[in-house]
Amino acid sequence: MNTAKLIKMANQIGAFFDAMPDREQAVNDVATHISRHWEPRMRAALARHLVLHGDAELMPIVRHALPLLDDFRVAVVPTPDERTGRQ
Repeated sequence: MNTAKLIKMANQIGAFFDAMPDREQAVNDVATHISRHWEPRMRAALARHLVLHGDAELMPIVRHALPLLDDFRVAVVPTPDERTGRQ
């Protein structure tokens, strides 16, 4: 799974909802959108990437939304390829 593409997509979702006047609702809407429209493997790949590399590439609204999703509340164990740096 191309994590750069997932980060770009998450930030595009964040940019859309970032214009909303109610910040709390916007954060919830980002989380809802990702939960409803992303496959579990997409969410898992992004969660794994964040565990390994941090969230500096994400917009603040996305950073605040992801912890609302179950996929981002659990510890993610890197795959063997990720541990060795292979892709």
